[in-house]
Amino acid sequence: METTVGLERRRFLAVSARYGFNTAVLASMGGFLWSDSAIAQTSADEEKKKKAAQYTMTFATEYKIEDVIKYPIMQAAFKDNIEKLSKGKMYVRLFPAGQLAVGAALAQRVQAGTVQGASLSLSNFSPYTKTVDLINVPYWCGENQKFANLVTSKAWNDDITPKVTEKGFKPMFYFTTEPRTVSTRRGFGKVIKTPADMRGMKMRVPPSKLLQKLYRLLGANPTVVAWGETTTAIKQGVADGLDPAVTALATFGFTDVLENMTFVRTVPDAQMFAANNAYFSALSKEMQNVFEDASRMTQLQAFAQLDASRTEAMRQMAAGGCKFYVPTAAEYRLWVEACGEQRSDWNEDKIELAGSLANFDKLKLAANTKGAITVNDFQG
Repeated sequence: METTVGLERRRFLAVSARYGFNTAVLASMGGFLWSDSAIAQTSADEEKKKKAAQYTMTFATEYKIEDVIKYPIMQAAFKDNIEKLSKGKMYVRLFPAGQLAVGAALAQRVQAGTVQGASLSLSNFSPYTKTVDLINVPYWCGENQKFANLVTSKAWNDDITPKVTEKGFKPMFYFTTEPRTVSTRRGFGKVIKTPADMRGMKMRVPPSKLLQKLYRLLGANPTVVAWGETTTAIKQGVADGLDPAVTALATFGFTDVLENMTFVRTVPDAQMFAANNAYFSALSKEMQNVFEDASRMTQLQAFAQLDASRTEAMRQMAAGGCKFYVPTAAEYRLWVEACGEQRSDWNEDKIELAGSLANFDKLKLAANTKGAITVNDFQG
């Protein structure tokens, strides 16, 4: 007998074939995938909006629309915000769930302009603009509030954002999906409480040189594994663990794969919404202002969604059998001592990525200075 998920998938494909992918996405998002009349009306409304718009933007992510309940990816909100604020002058075509590309390939498409905008992981983005890898220096901006302070600060936007723009990207806004964890595969057999527990552990990492260095300092053996191959690597024991935030692990189907998750709060698991800079520059000044306003509005919504997404992600992971561990204050100090930004091991990276130790300290001050956005941090 076909499952509910299978039936919905078939229905989605049928609606997509008849009315177009964007209409199918909106019907799925709105909960009326099985209503022919509502779908027909939505299709007509979308076609009308598309024809009336002066500008069209293709926006892609790796995430399904409904993932927002466990991952604060506000793609539908961005579409709604910009279309309303532009009073119909701009139309956004959403391509979620990796329809156009994932990871580095999606960043490449945005840079080339074949996709006008996308949500991009900062760690996966670091090969394009290495300066953003600064966030992966441990224990200076890992907490949600510190990250929000940092990326909305004058220091960040005066120094870091122009370097991203130089590479052909227009940063729309940055957001975090929770700090990274240390999560272990089923059968690993022990809870990671202190860095000593990681000694010799095979740790899957994204293509960030700083994250590789971080885990070497912690005594683990970091191995770069493509995101699409990570689930298999964990199941087969090629890797003992991985470090995404709980929201990402729940979203990408690790609920039946992981044994334990430790909230070490080393660095943020962060993303940015980015547009192709040439596309943005070609917009009228009026539309550029609308674009900026819609981006700020969506950023606020992303940070506001974080609590609910974390709660749902933890519920799903727990239902799958994963257990959680929050280090004690004494254990947390051991993590900071073992790999924190205060260590001279990071000075070379700070100079390379921030320009100087003084400039890094300026960014660190920004992270520790409360900004306009208030975000909660999970306390356990």
